[in-house]
Amino acid sequence: MSNRILTLLSQQRLNENYRLGFWQDHTIFSTVKAHAKTSPDRIAVRDRMRTLTYGGLIGEAERFAGHLAAQGVQAGDRVAVWLSSRTETAVALLACSRNGYVCCPSLHRDHTSAEVIELMQRMRAAAFVGEQGYGADAARRDVFAHLDTIPTLKAVVCVLKAGNATDGAALPLAPPAGQVNSDPNVVVYLAFTSGTTGKPKGVMHSDNTLLANARAMIADWRFGPQTVIYTMSPLSHNLGLGSLVTGLAAGGQVVVHDLPRGASTLDRINEVAATFVVGVPTHAVDLLAEIRTRGVAPATVRGFRISGASAPSDVVAELLRYGMVPQSGYGMTEAGSHHYTRMTDTPERIVQTSGRACDGYEVKIWSTENPDQEVAIGDEGQIGGRGASLMLGYFDDQAANDEAFNSSGWFMTGDIGRLDADGYLRITGRKKDLIIRGGHNIYPARIENLATQHPAVARAAALPVPDARLGEKVCLIVTPVAGQDIMADDILAHLDRVGLSRYDMPEYFAKLDRIPLTASGKILKRDLVAQIADGRLVPLPVRWQPPRASTST
Repeated sequence: MSNRILTLLSQQRLNENYRLGFWQDHTIFSTVKAHAKTSPDRIAVRDRMRTLTYGGLIGEAERFAGHLAAQGVQAGDRVAVWLSSRTETAVALLACSRNGYVCCPSLHRDHTSAEVIELMQRMRAAAFVGEQGYGADAARRDVFAHLDTIPTLKAVVCVLKAGNATDGAALPLAPPAGQVNSDPNVVVYLAFTSGTTGKPKGVMHSDNTLLANARAMIADWRFGPQTVIYTMSPLSHNLGLGSLVTGLAAGGQVVVHDLPRGASTLDRINEVAATFVVGVPTHAVDLLAEIRTRGVAPATVRGFRISGASAPSDVVAELLRYGMVPQSGYGMTEAGSHHYTRMTDTPERIVQTSGRACDGYEVKIWSTENPDQEVAIGDEGQIGGRGASLMLGYFDDQAANDEAFNSSGWFMTGDIGRLDADGYLRITGRKKDLIIRGGHNIYPARIENLATQHPAVARAAALPVPDARLGEKVCLIVTPVAGQDIMADDILAHLDRVGLSRYDMPEYFAKLDRIPLTASGKILKRDLVAQIADGRLVPLPVRWQPPRASTST
């Protein structure tokens, strides 16, 4: 099947990865179908509402692909998926892999309907699979009422809200149709991630780039049909989607974390007999708190992937005490979970490093001043990588592609770190401006740009403040326009009006007559962070309360 989308894939990269065995002639669909042929009744994926066997998953994927084909969706077309974590995401991904469609499930719960519409316009979506009443502003705006602004749409599927679905398939099904794609090197997955400006970039992956990472993880952590991966990371996030692909590639079971607020995660993990949990430090902290309160540990969990931020030493020690080996790791949407610790690594290495590269991927450290100059082992610099799991480029964005690589073709991550002599990576900072709240990336530049649109705000700085459970929270510091004043409630209401997601809202607020600047006029955020750390500046905790009214479209 020919690739209709422009990518950075070269013949040299194809030859090299096939020669080394990191890429193979299997798609995600054909891999899962092989499992369905040998073990059709084995559970493949489940959420609270539904359980799909391998046979059932393949059957639904083929028939959902048939429905999309009947609506005129063609190979290379983009299928946007805006769903909570549920089995239908797995069905949609496999349907796209079967027919050569491009699945875009990275529309998140914290997106507003306007943001989702904009992303669909940018990707020129041919199909939209959306969940009723889902999204950051669902109570005030119905995304389905605005789909007429996307002229490329051929198919629209409205899925009932999770918990309201019937026992049967929630997606429309039709007889299988469309040519089965056998080329694992065309784009199958489009994930939107943001840069330092907060403008989303579309990351393109093939079946092979996704499966290369999955195969390495399967080998290193000995996953197989007996594996039950419990992903606390949403399937709209690359960590959750990667867990789904890994579990299915192993022939194991993937369990989606979709519990209502207040429900017991520990009970659910024990109920499904999870063997490996995927999440961020906050998930580990919460699970350990429940274990301590109840005096009961998971009976079957042997590993816990901690991603999004470094694993605190006390969390690592406590997980090990309960028989769960933490996996500290480093990765990103562009390259997958390519760095991680192994089962035999010491607690010190789990705490102090992000592990070493998996087979098929390599990392080097480059000068922060000159991305073409490699630094010595042990020296700090910008992390660069290349390998089988690296993306095929950014969708429809030549400028982003130009900026992302050095002259030798190494992908520059924007993160700062150093490698030791054994290849273990330690993350020491970020070249890019980013706040990570409970594993969720928040981009200060977007908050600052929106805040300064308020007529009473002269300058604004968004920066992280430490939080024991979530890692970081957003603090917004403003300098009012001379002669004017602004209160926290005013700026939060303004941020909501101009489109900031409620999941990105500041949780601390402060006003300063003067925000420190460099000689060139840039805000000195490190000075503000130091003032907060030593108590000279004490931001007030704030909380955004969305308006109750109006359910209009």
